[in-house]
Order: sequence, then structure tokens, then C-alpha cells
Amino acid sequence: MRRCDVGMIEDAVEAIRDGLIVGVPTDTVYGVAADPTSVAALERLALLKGRAGGHPFPVLVTSLHRAADLVEFSAAATRLGTEHWPGPLTLVLPARRDLPVAHGGTIGVRVPDHPAALWLLEVAGPLAVTSANRSGEPAARDDWEAKAIFGDEVAVYLGGISLGGTPSTVVDCTVDPPVLLRAGPVG
Repeated sequence: MRRCDVGMIEDAVEAIRDGLIVGVPTDTVYGVAADPTSVAALERLALLKGRAGGHPFPVLVTSLHRAADLVEFSAAATRLGTEHWPGPLTLVLPARRDLPVAHGGTIGVRVPDHPAALWLLEVAGPLAVTSANRSGEPAARDDWEAKAIFGDEVAVYLGGISLGGTPSTVVDCTVDPPVLLRAGPVG
């Protein structure tokens, strides 16, 4: 495992702007990320995972305030975000605008609790993300494991290790009361 440094962040931002995929450590599992506003980048991310098109990718952001630029928060969602962010909770909410990452008019958003991920998000902006693995396989825990899986298919791997090892809890906040879609670290 390598430490994340300024050069890695700069290279990752350039790759994202070029529509490429980058590896990023998070508080759950090591992830691969792309520009959520680029159809080509999202297609590249789906191909990398071995997924059919149309499968939703959650979006990582730096704060609840930044998430509100992308999605509409209900009172329940605001409470959940305030209580659990940054942290391993993904909230599915109505999209504010028609973004390529929106699936059926919704976007899953999350604020990670990992310094390298937050650093990249501060510089690059929101990122569509998924676990660093081929669909159905175990997720990578760090940049070395991710590189062993994807090699040069990922443009830049930020140094670091995932802190949790378990995918985030996912809650659908488009309904009242919210519904648990995937159990995870948040109980």
C-alpha cells in the first residue's frame, strides 16, 4: 500500500476530466470512480465492473450541503445524513437534475469518512463510485489489490487502504418512511 500524495490527486483529477477511471480508498471498501456527468465515463465504469448498462452507481460527495446540489432531501433523509455522515450510509434520493448517473430519477449519495477520498472529492467534485472488483467477486481492500484486479484499465490508483471492509448501508429515502435496501455497518 502506498500513501496518497499531491501528485496522485493531481493525476487522478486529470484522469477524471479525461473521462477515465480512478481508484480511491474509502471508509468501506476500495473503490473505482468516474465523472458522474459523463455518459462515456459511466459506461467505462460499467464495462470495468462487468455490469450491464443501467445499473446505478452511487455518488460520493464532501458534505450534506454538496449532496443537496444533486438530490432533494426529505426531513428523514436530512436527519439520517446529519447523524451518519461522514460515514458508511448511502441515501437514495430524488435527483435535482437530469444527470447521466441518475437511475429512474434517483441518485444514491454518500459522504465517505476517509481522508484520501475527501481530498479527491474536494478537488475533483462529486464522483460516481463502485467497489473495486468484478461483479460477484470480493472487493479490493487497497490500491495493490485493486491494481491486481484491473491493471491498466484504471488510470490512477490513489494509495491507501479501505477502513471498513463492508459495503455501505443503503436506504431508500424516496419513500416515507425510508426503506432499508442493503444492510451494512449502519444499524
